[in-house]
Amino acid sequence: MGSTATKSSGRKFCEFFAGIGLVRYGLESSGWECVYANDNDEKKREQYVARFGDSDFHLCNVFDTESVASRIPRDVTLATASFPCVDLSLAGHWKGIEGSHSSAVFGFLDCLNAIDAPRLLLLENVVGLLSSKDGADFKRLCQLLAESGYWLDAFQLDARYFVPQSRPRVFLVGIHESVIDTCEFARSTDDFVLGDSWESRIQSPSKLRPRRLTDLMRTTSLKTGWFCSDISEPPVERQELAEFIDLDDGQEWWNEKQVTKHFEMMSDSHREQVEAILNDEQVVVGTIFRRKRHGATRAEVRLDGIAGCLRTPKGGSARQIVIVVGEGRLRMRWMSPREYARLQGAGDFPLVGKVNQQLFGFGDAVCVPVIEWIDKQVLSPVAKMIESVTA
Repeated sequence: MGSTATKSSGRKFCEFFAGIGLVRYGLESSGWECVYANDNDEKKREQYVARFGDSDFHLCNVFDTESVASRIPRDVTLATASFPCVDLSLAGHWKGIEGSHSSAVFGFLDCLNAIDAPRLLLLENVVGLLSSKDGADFKRLCQLLAESGYWLDAFQLDARYFVPQSRPRVFLVGIHESVIDTCEFARSTDDFVLGDSWESRIQSPSKLRPRRLTDLMRTTSLKTGWFCSDISEPPVERQELAEFIDLDDGQEWWNEKQVTKHFEMMSDSHREQVEAILNDEQVVVGTIFRRKRHGATRAEVRLDGIAGCLRTPKGGSARQIVIVVGEGRLRMRWMSPREYARLQGAGDFPLVGKVNQQLFGFGDAVCVPVIEWIDKQVLSPVAKMIESVTA
């Protein structure tokens, strides 16, 4: 449920908005070496340092361009950025990339323009990036990256291929114009060409490039252009949710009053689902989120073997609940930080600080096997192409 660092391949990267370091955790498994990381959250820094040490962590404001740029070595191959997503969702009232949190991406762009251009980029955010301002935020971000010299590809990938957690995210990969010719990928053209290979590739039905995304790509003109990487849909290789959840009686299971309260908060259809399997011999493990529906708080049950998307614990509605049904028993409790870590593919990650600090760190992070897959499919192959020509 986690990765183990291997000997460095000599490929160096820097990570912006590093959080607790799960991008690094995923990339190190194939030998990437992190030479710089930053974030502005002291509690996340504590968790990061517990796993990786603090020699390359910079606690800073990303808009302090000179300070950031001065710490990044000249021979960095890759820069990653999981910029704040709050303003790209309902939680941030859809303020978009101009919002007080998500606007940090402009600080990243300033830093990118202040250093020797990394030949590769990887940006990650929620799928709300595609709908924010009716797609205008996605287009603007891509155009700004292109003005910094990058050809771009975009795709959407869900953690549920690898772990029992629904966590769709949008990824942007950039290849600098100085090395794009070393990469054998289909590229967009300014002129209409019958049978254009890039157009054909992105129009092929794919869960990785859904219609909403490809429409945005096709209608966004870039100073550089678009390319289409060879990433393919992963096989589903996840374990069952029950294997990620601690089911022993030593856990902090709720008392009967709390269980009854949440059972009564369910809709009729969800209560019927629970009642239908209550006396089965097979135990079913699921999750619950508390949500406001038509002015009332509902306990929404998910029993399909996949947890909902882990989120930061801002208020009781954001923290996920474990529900275990069967053999005449109904049990519930809060999902633990260790279970959050497992569902992010980092089951052995050290737990530091109070529970909410731990939940916030994992809920605001990327899923490790997703990063490993993107590295295997795109980042390391591109780096190898570049190295074969520039060595």
